[in-house]
Amino acid sequence: MMTRFHGTSALALVAFALAAPTVADAQSTGARMFAIPAGDLARALSAYSSVTGMQVIAAPALVHGQRTKGVSGRLTTSAALAMLLRGTGLRPVESNGVTILRRDQAPPPPSTVGTHAPVVAAAASQATTLARETPETTPDIVVNGYRSSLLAAQDLKRRAVGTEDNIVASDIAAFPDMNLAEALQRVPGVAITRDTGEGRQIALRGLGPDFTRTQLNGMEVLGNTASGMDNRGNVSRSRGFDFSLFASELFNRVSVQKSYAANQDEGGIAGTVQLFTAKPFDYDGQKIVLSAKAQTNDQTSGVTPRLVGLFSQRQGDFGALVSVAYSKVRNNEYGYRNWNWGKVTYGANNIGPEIDAATRALLRGGTIFAPQAQSPSTWYTDRERIGVTSALQYHPGDNFKIDVDLLYGHLADKRDDWAIAAGGYNALTGNVSGTQVIRSATIQGNSLVAASYTGIDQRTEHHRVENQTDFYQAVANVSWDVGDRLKLTALGGYQKSNFVQPTFDKIFLQARNTAFSFDMQPTIPVNTYGFDLANPANWNVQRLVTQENMIKSDYLNGQLQAVYDLTPILKLEVGGEYKRFTNSGYQYLTNIFYGTAATSDRAIPDALKYVINRDSLLPYIGGDVAGIYALLGNNRDLTAANLTAGSDFRIREKTWAGFTQLDLDTDIGSMRLRGNAGVRYYHTDLVSSGSLATATNGVTTLQPVTVGTSNDDWLPALNVALDITPKLIARASASRNVNRPGLPQLAAAGTLTVAPFGGSVSVGNPNLQPFRSTSAEAGLEYYMDRNGFASVGFFWKDLNSFITSETSQVPYSATGFPVSLLLPGQDGTTPYNYTRPINGDGASIKGIEAAFQHDFTFLPAPFDGFGIVANGTWIDGDQTAVYNGVVKSIPLYNLSKWAANATLYFETERFGARVSTAYRSRYLTGAGGNANVGDGIRPTNNVDFQIRYSPAKNLRFVVEGINVTNRPIEQFTDLSTDRTLVYTRSGRIFTFGVTTSF
Repeated sequence: MMTRFHGTSALALVAFALAAPTVADAQSTGARMFAIPAGDLARALSAYSSVTGMQVIAAPALVHGQRTKGVSGRLTTSAALAMLLRGTGLRPVESNGVTILRRDQAPPPPSTVGTHAPVVAAAASQATTLARETPETTPDIVVNGYRSSLLAAQDLKRRAVGTEDNIVASDIAAFPDMNLAEALQRVPGVAITRDTGEGRQIALRGLGPDFTRTQLNGMEVLGNTASGMDNRGNVSRSRGFDFSLFASELFNRVSVQKSYAANQDEGGIAGTVQLFTAKPFDYDGQKIVLSAKAQTNDQTSGVTPRLVGLFSQRQGDFGALVSVAYSKVRNNEYGYRNWNWGKVTYGANNIGPEIDAATRALLRGGTIFAPQAQSPSTWYTDRERIGVTSALQYHPGDNFKIDVDLLYGHLADKRDDWAIAAGGYNALTGNVSGTQVIRSATIQGNSLVAASYTGIDQRTEHHRVENQTDFYQAVANVSWDVGDRLKLTALGGYQKSNFVQPTFDKIFLQARNTAFSFDMQPTIPVNTYGFDLANPANWNVQRLVTQENMIKSDYLNGQLQAVYDLTPILKLEVGGEYKRFTNSGYQYLTNIFYGTAATSDRAIPDALKYVINRDSLLPYIGGDVAGIYALLGNNRDLTAANLTAGSDFRIREKTWAGFTQLDLDTDIGSMRLRGNAGVRYYHTDLVSSGSLATATNGVTTLQPVTVGTSNDDWLPALNVALDITPKLIARASASRNVNRPGLPQLAAAGTLTVAPFGGSVSVGNPNLQPFRSTSAEAGLEYYMDRNGFASVGFFWKDLNSFITSETSQVPYSATGFPVSLLLPGQDGTTPYNYTRPINGDGASIKGIEAAFQHDFTFLPAPFDGFGIVANGTWIDGDQTAVYNGVVKSIPLYNLSKWAANATLYFETERFGARVSTAYRSRYLTGAGGNANVGDGIRPTNNVDFQIRYSPAKNLRFVVEGINVTNRPIEQFTDLSTDRTLVYTRSGRIFTFGVTTSF
């Protein structure tokens, strides 16, 4: 029975924890003692920041030459700031959690209008006026580009109560990486997965994408896409957000919140990633930005565009903004792939006389693992991405605000995939019993790592795919200050994501009775063929596969929250929320075979066969997809009659939640204490519909089912930040949180993958309980004024009811799927891997993060323009998995024990350059199969760079490079033997562009 934290006692405990310092400090009233004399406003604001530890953001021109009457006495921070600004014509404004100084009435002169995005103005302001107590005659030091982004992010991190990291754009269309995932990998504790040359999903603190909640303009965001490679999931339904869906140019800030507070949505045990798009009130007056880049990949031909346009206008209390980003990307990822490794058994007639007796016994004994369908492969992608944002703001004063954000995203892929494999009817998969004869064999341990054969049927694949994702979101945020002490906020939003793959046509050609050998020992495995692969006369049609896919998600969200100032140092937050999430989908599939015992060979004209026209390890013949389909008259317009059994499942979740939280901001002697403590309650009703294997009178079939479940819990949270000195901050957090199971895990359905060596069946479990986690963390951060910071932190999570997998081999007849779906030569006795999720014994994770950022201002010019950002993470965590009834301990999926990245940069007003490297150690992506324990990806290290030149304030030229060392992606199976699954390279990506604003 799970132990729960109950509301009243838990809330009383954490409330007392926050209130205790106010009792200890009898003199504290939530105010601070100020003694700032009249004089220069810039120097006064710098003194204000020293007293409060808070940063105030302003463009340098707004405060230059301004005077203040000063402030003295014991006052709240807001009252003191108001007194400093009396008579200056400036007022503080909150935007994305940042305090910005704005003019009260007329906009600033044209020379300063819209020169900085607001959060970046923080860094520029800090560098030029707020953090430097210099005589008025000392010229300002203006910080631009990447360094200003880092300073703004540092300020946001410093002001947070919980552990938080931020990425900030120095201007619209200047996000510090071409892809959101590529940028997030610079954050401590974040590692990314790559596919077709782009970062796609993230792991945060050792937990995969399903454990990270992603929010866009305050609302949770979901979106499905697809991989072109079977080994990386192909089409998959997931809660994890795919960061390749949106162009990075649409965003000006990303916040990674690693600590949980009660006023946050439940879910996201790893943390929350918040994405922010630009708003019209981010700029003073009108703002126009135009950006154009040309992009190329050294494994494709030609260049493709990346275009961005933004128009923003403010008129009195109303503002409107529209931004559009368009890009095309071509990528050719190619290399070597094994479908898997599995145990093989050779018939007596399938072992040549050249094989010695000891090796013959091993091959006959069924204990040796061999690679399946050794395959040089190519995945070519032509990707188009469109993003449109629109923001409307109505701010009739500071007490009432309405913000409406609209976003449309479109991601379309056209894929052209190729492969050649020893996977024909007489293949090297499963039990070898046809015309195949092994002539030589090299066995290392229990793995067949090299061999040569005669009598092998080779097979080529040519695969055309078209898919697209269309994403829509509308969010309205309202805030109303009801008097001096009460603030009400509300959010209402709706989003939907539609993924469709209407085109999936694959042609298999076959060459019979050939000589063949493979060698898995080199870094890139090597195949040798005993015939001319490029001669079309050697090839004929073997199989045609047609598929259609659809995934649809809808999300409705409503929130209401009130914040009441109980005392000058203590606030009470209460709120409620409703969420409704639905997900549905299906797959249609046909498999048409030729050249089997039951069908005759079909002659295909040589004109419908041609040599692969994409980069590849070797040349070989493939089929003309459209031409062969037309010649053979195969149906490419599928209907519900072609439904893949078990793929049409539907999930609906409805959640009601409420929370209460106390926020504290006070002093303990000379130290500032900030904190929040609260508790959240949620209740979720789940309905899962689909088809599951059901045994009736000893016969297992798929039967329609609808399963309804519910779960609820109390989730307390406590976060504390103590400013020991104005430069040294200690943080501590403790919380309880939940994570809902993945969509396939909850499915009342099973999915079937057929293959010559047996294949696999994965089924869902609608009765799963959520992941539940108790977390604690602590850290120290030291800030070196405007020059950087150093931090170290420890985190720990205990996950009970942890969902793991149970894998076994069963006869196909026990899966419930019809025999008609099997490949030729298979029947109900063919062994299949059967995997289902279960609530296991639990798991734990612990780790240490360290980060360092510093400008080399101690060096003489021009070397003082250099700086460094570096961080590293060590994480350890295990889970249990069940293999044929045996419980084994394996690392958590997506957990890299070691991850590190570093950026060396050089920045001046006109020129900037940086080079970055990101490393992560190997990690698991799944439990494995075919008696392999775990499969995953070997260590990666990617190097990127950017060079910027700004001949004028509003003009910027940029050259960028991604994966400049062309680092391969290497996938493996089995933790102990590390057998090669995939070795591919996706090429170096370069962009050249210009951005102007006015």
